[in-house]
Amino acid sequence: MPFVLQNVVFPTDRDPDLLSLYVDADTWSTIDEKPVRVTNDAHIGDVHGRGSVRVGAGRRTSFASYFNAFPASYWQHWTSVRSISLTVRTDGPATILVYRSNGSGVQQRLDTAEVTGEAETSFDIALTQFSDGGWIWFDIVADREPVVLAGAEWSTDTEPVRTGKASLGITTYNKPGYCTETLAALADSPDVLAVVDRIFLVDQGTERVDEQPDFPALADALGEQLQILTQPNLGGSGGFARAMSETMRREESDFVQLLDDDVRIEPESIRRSVVFARYATKPVIVGAHMFDLLDRPRLHAWAEVVDEAPFMWRTLYQEQMPHDFREANLRQSPMLHMRMDADYNGWWMCLIPKAVIAEVGLPIPAFLKWDDAEFCLRAGDAGFPTVTLPGAALWHVSWVGKDDAIDWQAYFHARNRIVSGLLHSSAPAGGTLIRHSRRVDLKHLLMMQYYPVALRNRALRDVLSGPDHMRRTLATRMPEARELAKRFPETVVHRDPDEVLRSRRGRQVFELRRRHDLDNPTGMQLRIFTARALLSHFLRRPAPENVEMPEVEFGKEDAHWWRVPAFDSALVSAADGSGKQVYTRDRGKFRGMLLDSIRLHRRLQREWPRLAREYREALPRLVAQEEWNASFEADA
Repeated sequence: MPFVLQNVVFPTDRDPDLLSLYVDADTWSTIDEKPVRVTNDAHIGDVHGRGSVRVGAGRRTSFASYFNAFPASYWQHWTSVRSISLTVRTDGPATILVYRSNGSGVQQRLDTAEVTGEAETSFDIALTQFSDGGWIWFDIVADREPVVLAGAEWSTDTEPVRTGKASLGITTYNKPGYCTETLAALADSPDVLAVVDRIFLVDQGTERVDEQPDFPALADALGEQLQILTQPNLGGSGGFARAMSETMRREESDFVQLLDDDVRIEPESIRRSVVFARYATKPVIVGAHMFDLLDRPRLHAWAEVVDEAPFMWRTLYQEQMPHDFREANLRQSPMLHMRMDADYNGWWMCLIPKAVIAEVGLPIPAFLKWDDAEFCLRAGDAGFPTVTLPGAALWHVSWVGKDDAIDWQAYFHARNRIVSGLLHSSAPAGGTLIRHSRRVDLKHLLMMQYYPVALRNRALRDVLSGPDHMRRTLATRMPEARELAKRFPETVVHRDPDEVLRSRRGRQVFELRRRHDLDNPTGMQLRIFTARALLSHFLRRPAPENVEMPEVEFGKEDAHWWRVPAFDSALVSAADGSGKQVYTRDRGKFRGMLLDSIRLHRRLQREWPRLAREYREALPRLVAQEEWNASFEADA
């Protein structure tokens, strides 16, 4: 009996922007080493259903696409599967061509078949030459009449290593609309529900999912598989920890599949993650890619790592990311044919075996930020790698309209990065982490962004107080951080900026354009610029008229840290475009926060060995299930 590894699927939404992720009916060429679309033959009307698509007469359609090509290198490297079958069902006269690629993206023909009428064609393919990378896919070329692809799947006769189901863990805070969409997509996907044990929806908000008008019908459709859990707002780490804890009690579950709330899922991706984890030769964390929900062909990253020296996350080949599949599909993107190994995967969608949780525990009580990276690093140290699986993805609200480095989340960015470094960095005193953190503070201060520095200084004090603060302040630091914003006028977004502008727009625009010519300083120029700006902000009082009204106006993309410090005040567009924020230089705040930052970072560097020892000794307690259970029940 063959085991289906991957179904060929097409979008559930009639959204033309999605087509490039599922099918490539276009003709491409290369100009100046860049892919260029010659013809655009893809039409959403050709999609007949979830598993069926029409190929027009005389046309060629390739399924070398993100969701429908087979990621052969990952299956060869992480599983014992060494042969697969491609089964293609067609209706009409056509030629089916099967291709493979290597790790450099070089295309090679594997097999071909001519079909007529209603046909089911199978191709047996060895999975033995993909150690460095490579995909397998097929093309359909229609004859003088159109042909319909009625269905296709990739399968194997090899039995899986494990057969358990997954429980889904969705954590939400006041995003009920997204959650009901996710539940509806699951209810309409019986093949996905076949590998799902329970759906734990952890609701930590005041706008309850189970109070939405369409919830009763969804609850009836999902039946016993759906379970709503409510608890205090403990952030993403608290919601996902609850889903993990509940899954650990389920004998029918071998895995927990974490899903964020502000997402739109591709249900087949959930099934693929579970099947891949079943076949993995040893338990692995199966991560998924993230596409931009508001720009849906745009891929955020292919694999993510944590650099040791600065102890900072980044995506591999970050100069080529994000990747837009409208600009270059799979065949035109050699980099995407490499097998890339990840250090961690974001918890927008990530499948974790129960065996991993039993060994390493639950997340640290981080509230949000770095809980996913720290968990995967901890699992990796215990011998459980993270695999970010191509062809498994969802759409997540992106960070384009946000700047969480300057809002209340700045506290968690700073604290949790340092805590993760204390737990996992092998570099003396955290390598360059502390130096980088000081630079972040200085840039914010020169930008007249005092609120994030206040939060970051609070984060340093909490880290220095020892590991017990993390559990004690889990439910309180976020509301406290938001309350602190009221003390800083630059956090106010003015919906009508004319109220705070003088009628000197000619000068403002002139100054803004003049500053456009200033590039990011480097080397000695950077040192000279930083020293001058620091001394100016430390010694010189701002002009009273510039304190009263903004001196210059910047668009968000132009408000760089090497431009804004030249002024006493600036009107800057908010990240989401909803209005303007006024940044005003305050010499007293600058002096006090700068000295505070210097003292705290010096102390952190001096006490790093002791703190690292304390946090590592406390880690089993921080991630223990019984400790988390007490947090779930507090004030419930």
